[in-house]
Amino acid sequence: MKTELLTAGGAAEYLDIQAQTLAVWRSTRRYTLRYVKVGRYVRYRKSDLDAFLAERTVGVGSLASA
Repeated sequence: MKTELLTAGGAAEYLDIQAQTLAVWRSTRRYTLRYVKVGRYVRYRKSDLDAFLAERTVGVGSLASA
């Protein structure tokens, strides 16, 4: 199975944020959003973006753990 890697721009679009925001998060380590360095390029696994979103999902009762 091939792992889907997104560019910083693609990851930012997926998260509905600016690509520059991801750069700030990487440099300040504000969030523990995993990324892959391939030479000088930064790539994000879609599965890591989904996990990042799931960790920040706020819910009520049993829906929060689903």
